[in-house]
Amino acid sequence: MNAKLRHVLLPLLALGVAACEQRETEAQRPAEPAESASPEPAAPAAPAAPEPAAAVAADGCDALPSADELRALLRAAPDAAPAGGLFEGRKQWAALVDRGGRICATVVSTEDPAAAWPGSRAIAMAKAFTANAFSTDDAPLSTARLYTLAQPGHSLWGLATANPFDPDCLGAPDDAGEGEGEICGGTIVFGGGVPLYRAGKRVGGLGTSGDTACVDHEIAKRIREQAGLNPPGGPAADDITYAGADGASAFSHPLCANTFRNGQKLGDEPAAAGY
Repeated sequence: MNAKLRHVLLPLLALGVAACEQRETEAQRPAEPAESASPEPAAPAAPAAPEPAAAVAADGCDALPSADELRALLRAAPDAAPAGGLFEGRKQWAALVDRGGRICATVVSTEDPAAAWPGSRAIAMAKAFTANAFSTDDAPLSTARLYTLAQPGHSLWGLATANPFDPDCLGAPDDAGEGEGEICGGTIVFGGGVPLYRAGKRVGGLGTSGDTACVDHEIAKRIREQAGLNPPGGPAADDITYAGADGASAFSHPLCANTFRNGQKLGDEPAAAGY
């Protein structure tokens, strides 16, 4: 190789060797760890829904006395004070409905269910339905206060024909569970049905039947009081009223045979006249 060619090739070979060594060195060098991305901050958790107040947590039939509790209250009610009527309230049926109108319990106070009027079983259920159906959280309305309003010439004439009672809910006296869990309906416009409240909220209705309508109201009122289920205004908020004792009003109820209210006798149903 002549001197001129050597002068050109040797520098090129040296550059090539240096480039190869640099590539080998880079290949052997450990890779730099990838830079990790900063984690995204977690989204704040949604606030938990507020717990309902303990006093109104119960709903449906759970907000009402059980069948055994209702029977005990029904049997004890006549002992609180004279109730009057035909039997002093000792041959009674009672029924409970929940806020939606479903039957929760139906009981009788007598050991022999047939010793109380069998026909009062369905009437008690219908009274419970009526009292619940025509009351609101802030306006209790007992069935006793519907009497005058539902008479001819008054604003609710014909109300007694509304919401007919479901005959499938009828049962023999010893068939207490018939209709339970069902909406049996019925509209009654005389005493014996009261709405039930817990912490200012209507939770259902109570109906009693088995004596005069005036006694039925007294028994229902006493049960509601003892169960702690009075309306916000207390028992007087929808108590039965009589024209002679309280003055005539659109909410008056007629006297019954041997009428007592709160343990005091008020009078008797007038005798028939003109027939």
